[in-house]
Amino acid sequence: MELHTIGIDLGKTVFHLVGLNLRGEAVVRKKLSRRQLLQFTANLHVDLIGMEACGGAHFLGRALRAQGHEVRLMPAQYVKPYVKTNKNDYIDAEAIAEAVARPTMRFVPIKTDDQLDMQSLHRVRERWVMRRTAIVNQIRGLLLELGITLQKGRRHVDTALPNVARYNLRRTG
Repeated sequence: MELHTIGIDLGKTVFHLVGLNLRGEAVVRKKLSRRQLLQFTANLHVDLIGMEACGGAHFLGRALRAQGHEVRLMPAQYVKPYVKTNKNDYIDAEAIAEAVARPTMRFVPIKTDDQLDMQSLHRVRERWVMRRTAIVNQIRGLLLELGITLQKGRRHVDTALPNVARYNLRRTG
């Protein structure tokens, strides 16, 4: 059996693999766990392995590269046009195998652990800033109900809040 490309549809625990020959015909269809997938590909000779760039793809991409395979990750929106019929995991894996061999396809570089750690740190910080901004805006809205207007910006709320708290204590106490 001669495999040219493999498409892998990633899941949380189960992966669906479709292997295409040089004519683009599906010759292998397998449902594998992570361990089984790495065992299956360890002794396999294939020209190209494709996966969608999603959770776990970078880890698996590095593991498959360590086995000597050429691995390419693609954004999911670029794979979608290659899905031929109703969505299921094998059809998705076949679309991935077909898309990865296209000469004009755009790929995502496989990230190292350090790059993923830095990306995670930036995403957590961005989410924290968004939540902080939402809370500041909520405080401004609540104070507006009391007739207290504040300028936009966190520093204005930071400086005004102690005075507002004292004002409310005197008013209610």
